[in-house]
Amino acid sequence: MTSGGVAYERRSAAPVIAPVRPRKLAKVPFVELAEGRLQGVVSSGSDVERVYVSSITAGDHGLSCNTNNNRPCGGLSGGTRACNHLRALAEAAVAQYGVDRVARYLKVTLADGDDDLWSGLHTTTAPNRAAEVFSGFLRHLAYLEVPATVEPLPELHWFPAAGVVR
Repeated sequence: MTSGGVAYERRSAAPVIAPVRPRKLAKVPFVELAEGRLQGVVSSGSDVERVYVSSITAGDHGLSCNTNNNRPCGGLSGGTRACNHLRALAEAAVAQYGVDRVARYLKVTLADGDDDLWSGLHTTTAPNRAAEVFSGFLRHLAYLEVPATVEPLPELHWFPAAGVVR
């Protein structure tokens, strides 16, 4: 640390935390711990045109799962029993961030040596946040279409730079 703060805080690059283990992007292309939720997009197993926007809120463990067309998931029973999309989301988050980090973020208490995130969740029904989460996913996808350049892109100042890994 320098007197001006951590070096990467003064640059337009952020450190990248490597995933705990590889995950299948085709099944869960987008997963993040943000806005007080574990949230993401899960591909439909039956329709290539459909994805599910799923989330688990931190603290009260509210479950939400809807299609990209804002229709409720049929597998989310009463909003308190997790569907397969939510389970896939949680599995991808654990692969990406590790069970300890996900449990801390969601405020889940796990027994020592327990790595089953679901054993510590006390689920409730959450408000539908599909539009917000899906909008964030689409915003991230748009960056894949930005032409390659060596010039600075102010809108990507937050994006991790190659070679900056922690």
